[in-house]
Amino acid sequence: MTRIRYVGGPTALLEYGEVRLLTDPTFDGPGDYPIGTRKLAKTTGPAVTAAEVGAVDAVLLSHDHHPDNLDTAGRKYALAAPLVLSTASARERIGGPVRALANWESYDLAGVRVTGVPAQHGPDGSEHLVGEVTGFVLESEGQPTIYVSGDNASLDVVRQIADRFERIDIAVLFAGGAQTPLLADAYLTLPSDGAAEAARILNARQVVPLHFEHWAHFTQGPDTLRSAFVQAGLADRLHLLKPGDQVSFR
Repeated sequence: MTRIRYVGGPTALLEYGEVRLLTDPTFDGPGDYPIGTRKLAKTTGPAVTAAEVGAVDAVLLSHDHHPDNLDTAGRKYALAAPLVLSTASARERIGGPVRALANWESYDLAGVRVTGVPAQHGPDGSEHLVGEVTGFVLESEGQPTIYVSGDNASLDVVRQIADRFERIDIAVLFAGGAQTPLLADAYLTLPSDGAAEAARILNARQVVPLHFEHWAHFTQGPDTLRSAFVQAGLADRLHLLKPGDQVSFR
């Protein structure tokens, strides 16, 4: 049994066989977060508290340097976890329980193989501005294979993952078409039609979008996601959860 509970923003609890995993912890209430001369505005807090989530076996942290993926309370939660799988940059900045997971490198956790996979948090050539980001693929005997995209805006990256893995059963896609004045007219995460195309490329049987609401820099929300999947003929694969809700897969 695999269960995914949507906490809010990029945060979801994955119960995968006997292992509990949390993506990108964000548990703060609404507020502003300065980033240089700019700020990110969080509009809605989580539907599930850190205490309600409880202990996990590991945190899957796509990156640590943007507060919409790791806010103040989320950082506290991550530092108390027994293991955080993330980037080499996160390991250098945070230390503690963080283990760097390079692209295509795997870590075995109680019968679950977690593989780090590429993620591109913006258009080609923006890496020096947006920083290092990772995604994850989860595999375990008798369980569906899960892809967690992290903040990825590149369909070429999605094609790499489709080529590398025999199948992706469940795609957890960070969507929302995030934008910033720093990279005008470019997306930092998949727009809705890009998420639908990613699902098609992966031939994923089930799709659970995350990170498409609760922050002001998202340009596309649940309505555009639903419409894009309908137009792509993939509406039956889409699980558009409300905060606090969960979905189970066998």
